Amino acid sequence: MPKFDFSVTTRDGQKVDSIQIYGADLPDAERKLRQMYLHCQVTQSRAVNSEKELSQSADIEDVLSLIVRQN
Repeated sequence: MPKFDFSVTTRDGQKVDSIQIYGADLPDAERKLRQMYLHCQVTQSRAVNSEKELSQSADIEDVLSLIVRQN
């Protein structure tokens, strides 16, 4: 099941970044989000590619690319 990353503004005006929710598709994940954050405004949403996340056995190329991206 894909994972989606949301940034929202709550009904109180608070900004919440990087809420990650699993869903069958984007509308399903947004439905779940709105159950937790009633009357929120979604400011950003994107699909998270879970295949690119580092696993327990990361090779040296994955580690080096992670270091380069942080600089």
